Amino acid sequence: MRGPESWWRGKSTPAKVETYTRWSFHSFAVAEIAAVGLSAFSQVGSQFAVWLMVTVCAHAALGMLTAARALDWTRGRREQPLRLMWTLGVTSALIAFGTMFLARRILDDADADAAAGGLAATVLIIGVGIIALGIRARRRVLMLMAGFTAGACAVSLALGAPWSDALTVGLVLLAGTSFLSFTSAFSVWLLNAVFALDEARETRTRLAVAEERLRFGRDLHDVMGRNLAVIALKSELAVQLARRGRPEAVEQMIEVQRIAHESQREVRDVVRGYRESDLSVELAGAQGVLTAAGIDCEVSASAEGLPLDVQSALGWVVREATTNVLRHGDASRCGISVRVREGRVVLTVENDGTRTTSGSGGSGLAGLRERLAAVDGTLEAGPVGEGVFRVVAEVPVRAGAASQASAVSGVTS
Repeated sequence: MRGPESWWRGKSTPAKVETYTRWSFHSFAVAEIAAVGLSAFSQVGSQFAVWLMVTVCAHAALGMLTAARALDWTRGRREQPLRLMWTLGVTSALIAFGTMFLARRILDDADADAAAGGLAATVLIIGVGIIALGIRARRRVLMLMAGFTAGACAVSLALGAPWSDALTVGLVLLAGTSFLSFTSAFSVWLLNAVFALDEARETRTRLAVAEERLRFGRDLHDVMGRNLAVIALKSELAVQLARRGRPEAVEQMIEVQRIAHESQREVRDVVRGYRESDLSVELAGAQGVLTAAGIDCEVSASAEGLPLDVQSALGWVVREATTNVLRHGDASRCGISVRVREGRVVLTVENDGTRTTSGSGGSGLAGLRERLAAVDGTLEAGPVGEGVFRVVAEVPVRAGAASQASAVSGVTS
């Protein structure tokens, strides 16, 4: 069973910000009950205090539901909760003004009046702040604050409160609703900004991949474009010569065949170069892609003097490890190093922000182990700490040199 710590680490950064924002507004319900509902028992009679507690709990539950739906609307998952917002606004006004009326006109007690004033102010401030979550126009938020403040002042005067008390109520409500409305607007802006940055990061990653595909496409076009044009022209010439019964048609078709074989060889060279690229190129490409994705990538490596097959095998490790960092985690830092020690080349790729360890047994790493086994290499991958994942590949230099030497001798023979 997953614990709270692993549940939290399993979330992406935008999801963490959203969870924090939601529970921050849900905590207002707890604060409302603790500050108003519980204090009512020490200020008024138990019967009236029970009704206050029930009222506050109902208002807190309605506020939590409205906040949740408003944040869903902010993220585009629901329609704007207008009915809930109107319900919360009307309920807040009825609770606040009704409690003030009961305290002044029915109970006529100083403690009850103080409890009613605190409840009214708290309910109105929290109600306005939560409703502001579902409003985008600043003018409407200001109108909402002004309307509740003016209404509270008017009700206080109608219940016989002096001008000074009514003005104090208005100033308290104006300050409280302004602060909470600003908090709501800033929270929504921050939440949207975090998601927008995360989408931009994914877009930059996709653009980096697309750029690599375009590079390969350009290389392939440069190889095939000219040869295909020559093949088309010589084939057309061969057809014309054959129709005239000219023996030169055979020579033209032989030339077409030669160019076709040459094109096939050049395509294989392009593909082989793409698959078995230089380790230095792979390291630079990995750093560029990770940096474009917003991940701080530090490369400490040198591929000079390494055999070609060793560079090719380690280059595939760099590619697969980079892909895993982008797909399987929420990394903010990645380190890549290549060291030669005791006749072995050690490649280490380490990143934070790991949300899952399933990559240690994936088909990609299994394929890497097969490639490394061809040069007597080994691969180790797995978590090494809290949220840290490490891939270590080791290849003996002498095996790579021997393999390269045998390959060269086979070619020359």
